[in-house]
Amino acid sequence: MFDPKIWGQVPFHFWTLCFFVFGSVVGSFLNVCIYRLPRGESVVHPASHCPHCGYSIPWHLNIPLVTWLWLRARCAHCGRPISIRYFLVELLTGTVFALCWLRFGPAWAGQAMVYCLFIAGLIAATFIDFEHFIIPDEITVGGMVAGFLLAFFVPGTHRLFPFLPPAQHPGPGMRESALGMVIGAALVYGILRAGKLLFGRYKLQLEPRSRIVFTESSLQLPAQNIPYEDIFYRSSDTIRLQAERVELVDRCYSQVEVRLKPKLLRIGQDTFEPRDVPHLEAVAGQIVLPREAMGLGDVKFMAAIGAFLGWPAVVFSLAFSSVIGSIVGVTLILTRKRDWSSRLPYGPYIALAAVIWIFGGWVWVRGIL
Repeated sequence: MFDPKIWGQVPFHFWTLCFFVFGSVVGSFLNVCIYRLPRGESVVHPASHCPHCGYSIPWHLNIPLVTWLWLRARCAHCGRPISIRYFLVELLTGTVFALCWLRFGPAWAGQAMVYCLFIAGLIAATFIDFEHFIIPDEITVGGMVAGFLLAFFVPGTHRLFPFLPPAQHPGPGMRESALGMVIGAALVYGILRAGKLLFGRYKLQLEPRSRIVFTESSLQLPAQNIPYEDIFYRSSDTIRLQAERVELVDRCYSQVEVRLKPKLLRIGQDTFEPRDVPHLEAVAGQIVLPREAMGLGDVKFMAAIGAFLGWPAVVFSLAFSSVIGSIVGVTLILTRKRDWSSRLPYGPYIALAAVIWIFGGWVWVRGIL
């Protein structure tokens, strides 16, 4: 099936065009995944529809790239704008698919197809993480399973060592896939735990006697409003403050410690269910907020990368993504688009580093070694 002689019976760039067109179609499906997976919706039902008016899009108005341009980025029914993200994802996916064919197709079409599937998952994860700060299990856990199974059919996607040829048989390929999963998950989980221990919380100094309000959905500080979803990543995360005064609807406290977890509120010695306290006001000059270096989604994401590419790619992706993330983070801070305590998604930098590995990063490592 993947014999280069069979594929060579058709002009080479005919397949380049096929990969681009197929990639843009896949990109259209990725747009569905990017919108629906974080919202817990099915990617199959209902059919594609306008996110504004719910208009069910007919097939002739659902042609990748063409429709967005033809309709000038507006819904054909309600006329409201359609995000450029839809066009960019389709164009990016089509371009990457074509590049995979150009880079790997002449030697082995199967390898090009596997990398196309893998990078499609990276694209979906990147856009979801940028918008929602999560990477769904459908991508991470699904990627682990897919990478391990595909190692049986196309073991050449793994390079056990950069200076050795890739595996040629299912047994070594599956072994390298499993090892990549384990090492990928272990490395990032170790960093997550160390980061939690060293940087798991930070003190925010406020003006003396600042008013702090805990609402049902967010923490309101004098200069900012922080949704709880940006603070709590796990059940053990805790907001702490030593309050001069605390006011509830039916009672008050003075000189008392307040601790809020996702499922527990403690004021001094009294405990409450947070959902039973819709509004709380406190007066304090300092508050301690939880902080996460990385999330469990990143752990599973790196395991999926290891399943597809092997453990050397995991090490490379971890090291190179930290460089990319540092450059981006410092740039955003210097341009005042973020502050030091802002949360940044890390998945996109891991994804970019993995793509760099595929298209030449392993050659760099081989040159160094």
